[in-house]
Amino acid sequence: MKNLLKLSLLTFIFTAFVACSKDDSPTITASVNNTSNSTGNFNGDVTGNGGSVSETFTWNNALTTADYNMDITAISAGSFRLLMKDANGATVLDKTLQGSVEPDTFSGVTSSGTAGDWTITLTLTNFDGDGSYSVSSGN
Repeated sequence: MKNLLKLSLLTFIFTAFVACSKDDSPTITASVNNTSNSTGNFNGDVTGNGGSVSETFTWNNALTTADYNMDITAISAGSFRLLMKDANGATVLDKTLQGSVEPDTFSGVTSSGTAGDWTITLTLTNFDGDGSYSVSSGN
């Protein structure tokens, strides 16, 4: 009887723990939309529940600069970083938005780089909230 009671109590605790556990896996989604002149727009969303993640994408930029926009609605002090490198691996943009701190949006034009396959690294660190980003070939 005593062992049955212990087993029942352990089963209850385990079930309560699993049912109440929080999924803190943040997500980053990305898409490339082709325009009529064969250049692509790279954009997507970020969502986090307090966790951290980093993903790197390849984006073909036929021009030497890119226009960018990033914004967040964050509940806590986590961060969202957008790092872009040109076809030669040179950094053309490195911006970070901090949750609970203004500004909560950045936009502009990257530094000039080499056209071709650029890498875009998106990093969420202890991020709790959501946001979006977009990149398009510059002028």
